Amino acid sequence: MSNGAYRFGPFRLDPEDRRLTRDGEPVEVSARYLDALILLAAEGGRLVTKDRFMDEVWRGVPVTDEALTQCIRALRKALGDDAAAPRYIETVPRHGYRLVAALGGDDARTVAPLADPVFAPTAFDGFSAALGGGLAGIAGGLGYLALGLVTPGIGTASTLLVLVSMNLLLGAAAGLAVGGAAAFAAQLSHGKAGWIVVGGAVGGLLVGAIGRMLGNDLFALLFGRAPGAITGAVEGLILGAVTGISLALALRAEDRSAARRLLPGFAFGGAAGLIVALAGGRLMAGSLAELSSRFPDSNLQVGGALFGENGFGPIALSVVTACEGALFCGCVVAAIVLGRRLRAAG
Repeated sequence: MSNGAYRFGPFRLDPEDRRLTRDGEPVEVSARYLDALILLAAEGGRLVTKDRFMDEVWRGVPVTDEALTQCIRALRKALGDDAAAPRYIETVPRHGYRLVAALGGDDARTVAPLADPVFAPTAFDGFSAALGGGLAGIAGGLGYLALGLVTPGIGTASTLLVLVSMNLLLGAAAGLAVGGAAAFAAQLSHGKAGWIVVGGAVGGLLVGAIGRMLGNDLFALLFGRAPGAITGAVEGLILGAVTGISLALALRAEDRSAARRLLPGFAFGGAAGLIVALAGGRLMAGSLAELSSRFPDSNLQVGGALFGENGFGPIALSVVTACEGALFCGCVVAAIVLGRRLRAAG
């Protein structure tokens, strides 16, 4: 670079003159925080560890990690960046930070602020969400049999294989739709929480509506009548919105422990499942119970003996639906968060 200045997006950082400008207008940043930004720019996208910040920015002055966190938070605010969908400063959990914006100089064309195409991280998040949804489905299928909610009518092994396979596919599809849409909204909106919630809700609404339509049409075609009250658009909307809320909270709490980032997803998902059940809706187990009652000659038998009920009653429906909501929301959010951590570390 001709004079040692860095350009990224609309910003120009001049280490010699110690100035940060945006489209020619000065951006106010404290001296120490400017040192941190210069250090990030000098590394050109490479990881800057916490120890290096302490040594080169604070120069051995004893401070806690919170001081560095506050520094990065202030820099992101000055740059209009967001931790949930970073365009400039990316966190590498437990290690440090890196500048992900492509850099140019005064003698070079200014390049776009994103180091990756918008679809690359979204595709990775979508894959992670599908994996999380699939794992939630597997756990649910195993739980139905282990707790005696589903009585094997064609042999335990066959019933287990069918339930787990079906739950895996449906869970992965729902995870991809909800988590992928929420992550895409996060990327496009630069991490705005409201858009993440809207993305999750829209994804849930669509996958729920399409799933119910295909399910009813398939049964009507094969057996002459539709199963009726199976999970659909409303349930998808509620669970998708809550997953979006949980994801937005988790992405903004990147400096907190894994438990504090991920536990709200399970808690909020459980609450959403309970709301669905109390409102007369149902998720997977409730849909299976509806199928069992509509087709009494089938080998599928769903009951609530564990809860002292004859059949799959309101107590069983409420408890199991809450557990399903917790599993889905928690696993999808955890998969996206952990996937991003692996991607950043790699």
